[in-house]
Amino acid sequence: MVRASRFEGTIGRTVADSQPWYDEPPHPGADAPNVVVVLLDDTGFAQFGCYGSDIDTPNVDALAANGLQFTNFHVTPLCSPTRAALLTGRSQHAVGMRTVANMLTGFPNQLGHISNHATTIAEVLREEGYATFCAGKWHLAPTEQCSAAGPVDQWPLARGFDRFYGFLDGETDQFHPQLVCDNHPIDPPGRPEDGYHLSEDLVDQALKMVADSKGVRPDRPFFLYVPFGATHAPHQAPESYLAKYAGKYDDGWDAARQRCYERQLETGVIPQGTQLAPRNPGVDPWDGLGENQRKLASRLQEAFAAFLDHTDDQIGRLIEGLRELGQLDNTIVIVLADNGASQEGGPFGVLHEMQFFNSILNGALDTPDDLIDRLDDIGGPHSHTNYPWGWAQCGNTPFKWYKQNTHEGGVHVPLIVHYPDRIAADQRGTMRNQFVYVSDIAPTIYDLLGITPPQTYRGIEQLPVTGHSFAGVIDDPGASATNSVQYFEMMGSRAIVADEWKAVCKHVPGADFDTEPWELYHLATDWSECVDLAGEQPERLKELIELWWSEAEQNGVLPLDDRTMELFGPRFRPNSPHPPDEHYVYRPPMSPLPMQAGPAIAGRGFRLTAHITRSAGQDGVLFSTGNENAGISVFVQNDRLVVDYNAFDTHSIVESNMAIPDGDATLVADVRRGQDGSGAIGIEVNGQAAGSVTSATFMRIISTIGASIGFNHGSAVSSRYDAPFTFAGKLHKLEIQLVDDEDPDTRRTEAAAEMRRQ
Repeated sequence: MVRASRFEGTIGRTVADSQPWYDEPPHPGADAPNVVVVLLDDTGFAQFGCYGSDIDTPNVDALAANGLQFTNFHVTPLCSPTRAALLTGRSQHAVGMRTVANMLTGFPNQLGHISNHATTIAEVLREEGYATFCAGKWHLAPTEQCSAAGPVDQWPLARGFDRFYGFLDGETDQFHPQLVCDNHPIDPPGRPEDGYHLSEDLVDQALKMVADSKGVRPDRPFFLYVPFGATHAPHQAPESYLAKYAGKYDDGWDAARQRCYERQLETGVIPQGTQLAPRNPGVDPWDGLGENQRKLASRLQEAFAAFLDHTDDQIGRLIEGLRELGQLDNTIVIVLADNGASQEGGPFGVLHEMQFFNSILNGALDTPDDLIDRLDDIGGPHSHTNYPWGWAQCGNTPFKWYKQNTHEGGVHVPLIVHYPDRIAADQRGTMRNQFVYVSDIAPTIYDLLGITPPQTYRGIEQLPVTGHSFAGVIDDPGASATNSVQYFEMMGSRAIVADEWKAVCKHVPGADFDTEPWELYHLATDWSECVDLAGEQPERLKELIELWWSEAEQNGVLPLDDRTMELFGPRFRPNSPHPPDEHYVYRPPMSPLPMQAGPAIAGRGFRLTAHITRSAGQDGVLFSTGNENAGISVFVQNDRLVVDYNAFDTHSIVESNMAIPDGDATLVADVRRGQDGSGAIGIEVNGQAAGSVTSATFMRIISTIGASIGFNHGSAVSSRYDAPFTFAGKLHKLEIQLVDDEDPDTRRTEAAAEMRRQ
């Protein structure tokens, strides 16, 4: 006898009478609002037009004019911790992200990823029936786990997102990005000569995700997270945007900062009586700079302005796309920055960011005179620029210090909330000056949606959400701030805000945490931290310092740890991309490797051996790392073995003095570091020495773009070919053996000490 057991007894019953035999997924209801979070990178308090800037940001300004503009919003001083606090509603230290994801320390406060005991907004909303999408920068997984080898358990799809399109590390080239779609690497869909730019691509993909979902399930709300690569270095924009700002900043940062400050006072972005903080140490008066320094600095600021202007237009495209889909009025749109403007361009600014770090490590910064002949490359695909300290402080007007610092310049940034269905018409375009912190955003979203985050998620007990909903502040401009005590910490620098007061300590690496001085500011009358009251009110300062230690204990901040660059190095251990014997073996075809998951050749001598089979005319790249701005390429061309050691567009090239015979061949590139900071490159064909060349610069940091095996991913490292220049023969195996005699721990310690000294 055959029984239709699942449907037995249903004949003759109506559909309404039947109970589904499957688990009905949750449905938040047709009227449930969508949520869109747009995150900008390294964008200071004063860099949107509505916060005082002269950079054109009409689309962000329009969101503020039709929503709410928060003027007392705070974040962590660095990107990954802010992202962790934003997405979880919890302390960044408590969820394992005290600093950037690239660093793993072994302590619970620095896991390199968000703890599984802290659900993300995406995880919570997906469980409530939302579609969840992310398009942009992730930077919440250990970089050594961001290759195609995985694991992918801390990639976006594993942390609650249905779809992901973007990049996994802290930055990427905007014209030649290293991209991931969902859980696999992909090539960009265009090239700069085709008009490609990453920010445009991200918005295209975000709108497609939403349209795909709404086209099939119009009843299902969505959560869309768009963390742009902009305006983190490299500052890159289409040529038309660069041309728009030509000459606009020739009067310098002092004049621009003063104009911005006056606009902020006039519009009420800062309270009357706020002082303009003095120039930070290392920022000289504009009028006292040399001509070449002014020219370089002006052009670098033009590139930044063009980059932000272009990003604003992409935000405008996103908003218009939501409007065309009929989704804008019922969508909570939140726009914010992850930290203040960046100090990572140094005193002069840089044409190639990695060249700047190499210059520091080698003890001599490149000067504007060294770079003046390359001005026309700034902002385009032939550069990897960041602006100087003077323009960064201008972007943080009226504050002092920068990204990485716990003073206001590092942590006080823009926040805009746009939600027409909730914000009363008479409140649109108004400001809110209540204190808000980034971990307050998630609980506010939950509050607005009527959602309670779970105490357990997939069998894992969850940390409590410690942020404070400010939904009441959205409704009532007179409501009190819900977050009255907030700690800050970054690489040993500390701060705490308690009601109207702030205590802050700018840590000097290596200094005694217990004895170094703190500053005290009354924020109600001194937003820009210009009047230090530590000497006048020592008891109040003592109470705040004790409160900081109490908050630190509660939120997992301890132990304090001021290590930085020395934690970026590869970790040679079992199950790591970096084998303990420092011997790498690759067999193509392979996806591109992220920088920190690829062979650890930066600053190291190495011997590369390629085992190939080929016939005459079968040329192509065997190995490349980096891009056209800096990198190393080993390739076959015109039947010869070639190495191009591209040290920031200074090419040291060696070509074999003998042809590679047909059939099987073993090719070797041997790269060594000299005692004087130079490099020596030798090549071999089937065991015979075939040529050598010396490079004046031995790169200790090469690029944020990683390695490719058998082709050149992204822009061409060598000008002698067009990428990808895939090898036409058979590359059986490529081996890299690190051979530098210097102890890696010593090298990292020396590098860290030099970074701190500079």
